[in-house]
Amino acid sequence: MFWNRWFKWMSHDMAIDLGTANTLVYVRGRGIVLNEPSVVAIETINGVKKVKAVGEDAKLMMGKTPDQIEAIRPLRDGVIADIDVAEQMIKHFIHKVHGGKMRAWRFPEIVICVPSGSTSVERRAIRDAASNAGASAVYLIEEPMAAAIGADMPVTAPIGSMVVDIGGGTTEVAVLSLRGLAYTTSVRVGGDKMDEAISSYVRRNHNLLIGEATAERIKKEVGIAKPPVDGIGKTVHIKGRDLVNGVPKEISINQGQIAEALSEPVGTIVEGVRIALENTAPELAADICDQGIVLTGGGALLQGLDEVLRDETGLPVTVADDPLTCVALGTGRALEEEQFRGVLQTA
Repeated sequence: MFWNRWFKWMSHDMAIDLGTANTLVYVRGRGIVLNEPSVVAIETINGVKKVKAVGEDAKLMMGKTPDQIEAIRPLRDGVIADIDVAEQMIKHFIHKVHGGKMRAWRFPEIVICVPSGSTSVERRAIRDAASNAGASAVYLIEEPMAAAIGADMPVTAPIGSMVVDIGGGTTEVAVLSLRGLAYTTSVRVGGDKMDEAISSYVRRNHNLLIGEATAERIKKEVGIAKPPVDGIGKTVHIKGRDLVNGVPKEISINQGQIAEALSEPVGTIVEGVRIALENTAPELAADICDQGIVLTGGGALLQGLDEVLRDETGLPVTVADDPLTCVALGTGRALEEEQFRGVLQTA
């Protein structure tokens, strides 16, 4: 008993929001201590692969690496696509939180959030990656539940509430009540698909090839879900490779064009919300009429998305106070607060 308490005191129990775009780590008693991109740079020397950089440093290398270095995003569509690289990434972040090399006696309890639509195989891959990275116990929490707890929604009360968590790889739409998911649907559309839609639009209409990082910058700077009033809005200059002449070129693009480019992913998110509302029990639907819909995740920051959902559903739609950290905060509160322990699962 004494040793158990001693080990617990010496380790840092943590909650991890393992996202497609960013990974956030919440440490018991300290809050969010790490927020870095989910990117790993792997270097191959004489056929041997080793990790060169993780997180912020690795993201700067994306699209700019020589032959022997590869910048990998180990998560795609909210689930692990490359388990070995994901394991290295989790291990790196755990070590970083512990302040350097992790000593043999540090075995933290880890809570990781997973998409509600993930399969048992995908959940086991996440659990194994965390276990191999040095966790003594691994618990899972579903992303919409974590987002709702982080957004201070009444998840423990017998009241229906709806959360739409728009991440990098997936959009989770869920109706919650009494610490459980009454209905949930996962749409494989998120920030990545929006970036792809912008890249495709620019290639199709301007014969210009742009990279992932440029598409993401356009989305963050002038991304908009509905056309601006004047049909043009703000203008941004972008650089890429001209597909006709094969030389670098700069063009300008406006918000009206970006709204047109993003119409398909935005439409898919709206459709996911509609399906969830159609499948909601009448009493819970009555509660949602009063409570409205809460948007969380990085995609919630897309200008005008709340207005589009409000127009399509006729319900009040609000964006959470800090949508980017909602899931990590909710996962951390589930780790710390006894009233939320019931929402944790073992893989």
